[in-house]
Formats: sequence, C-alpha cells, structure tokens
Amino acid sequence: MMKILSEPLSVEHLRMAIADLPETLKGTKIIQISDLHYDGLLLSDELLTQAIAASNQINPDLVMLTGDFVTRNPKPIHKLARWLQKLQSRAGIYAVLGNHDLEFSHSKAEITDALTNIGIQVLWNQVAYPLGKGLAIAGLPDFWSREFNPAPVMEQIEPNIPRIVLSHNPDSAEILQQWRVDLQLSGHTHGGQIVIPGVGSVPTWIYNSRDKIPEFLWPWIPFLKGKWPKVVRHWEWAQGLHQVGKNYLYVNRGLGTFPPGRWNCPPEVTVITLV
Repeated sequence: MMKILSEPLSVEHLRMAIADLPETLKGTKIIQISDLHYDGLLLSDELLTQAIAASNQINPDLVMLTGDFVTRNPKPIHKLARWLQKLQSRAGIYAVLGNHDLEFSHSKAEITDALTNIGIQVLWNQVAYPLGKGLAIAGLPDFWSREFNPAPVMEQIEPNIPRIVLSHNPDSAEILQQWRVDLQLSGHTHGGQIVIPGVGSVPTWIYNSRDKIPEFLWPWIPFLKGKWPKVVRHWEWAQGLHQVGKNYLYVNRGLGTFPPGRWNCPPEVTVITLV
C-alpha cells in the first residue's frame, strides 16, 4: 500500500468575537475537525488517535465535524464511528456531510446512521440550539448537493441570535453573504496541502495565475480543468480565517491527505473560543 506523506498534527487556536453573544456563553470552547477521509490510506490511526486526544484534552463545550468522513466507499464509516465514539463534549457533537460522503446513492443514509448511532447529530438543512436559544448552530448539505438550499434554514433563525454555520465547502460563503453568519466552519480544501512560503498554497497560486496561462492549457493543469475549478472556486479561502462581506469564514485544513501529500500544511484540529 502506498504511503502518503503527511505532517505532525497542529492544534490551532482561534478567539472569535461574536456580537450579541450571551454573557453565559462567553468563553465557550468549540473543537472543529474536518476531512478525515478514513479509508485505510489517507488517514493513519495514529494521527486520528492524536486528534481525538487533542480534542478531549481541551474539554470542549461542542465538537463540530465538517464533512468528508470517507473518501468514496461509505463502509469505513463503521470503523471510524468506533474511533469517533471516544470524542468527548459537554453539550454534544454536531456534523455535516461533505461531497465525498455523498458519492453513492446509499452513502448519505449509511454515514448518517453510523454517526447518529454513536450520538453525533448530523445536521442536514437543520438548526440546533445545544447551548440554549442564545446561539444557533445551522448545518447545511454539501454545496454541490441538489439539496443545498440555505434560505429556509437561515431565515428560521431570529435576526438578533448569533449563529455558527457548518458548511463543508467554503465556496458556500459567497451565497451565505445574504444572511448573518457570525462564523462559518468549512473544510474541503485540505489547506491546499502544499504551501510555499511567501507564495501560498500551490492550488491558490495556480488559480491566481490563470489569467497568465492560455486557456487551451487549462485542461492539463490541476485545479484549472474546465472553467469551473475542480475543488473550489475561491482558492484564496484555502485555509484560516477570512472575512466574506460582513461574515466570517474559518477553513480547517483537515486530517486526511491526498497524494502526493502535505508540505508546510499540517493536518489540523481547531480550538475556537467565543468571546
């Protein structure tokens, strides 16, 4: 079996100011984990163990899982669920599905059932209030899903209520500018996987250079195949915190690694403290 180059786990810390946050919720700690791609190749059990231990050490109020639990075949979700059962959270664990979790017609149901059976709530066009009515958690289907329709979800939240939105693909932030989003949590990009100091991620650099590349060459260049990029349109949001209009977006680099591997772009567990 081919070994894919990854890097040591990085635990990133983010202090996020949320307008109208109730006094009782100041200091709330949220863990974000994304893009596990658990299939026996793209994520080692050693790294998964480290990520779960890092999350539990924080003693979080909430854990958010932002999609791509598997790569193609949904069957590995059952073994992964036994690992995820070790995650600890005071007020619950919430998840949304990514594009890889919807590869086959039965994938959504199989993955949702496996997660639900261990107490993880999968949000599919749903809103939850695990910490009370002072903070809404909205979960959307994958951006490429036919059921991605944020309007009915966002419009059921009172305007004065802070909200965190789980949406696997960061491109959805462009559409979500129509509504208040205090913090959107996404993944999907793996941070670009290869990051050149002073330049940025390789996919970001390629996409930003597209105007200098003859269009007839695009089909032969990764991330430029066709007029719509294969992974995301907004490679400038490949990782970290971004302001999109009046909203904020955080993109987690994920745990899983596609070939050829990671360089200067370590797998990530994010600790978010609300202030």
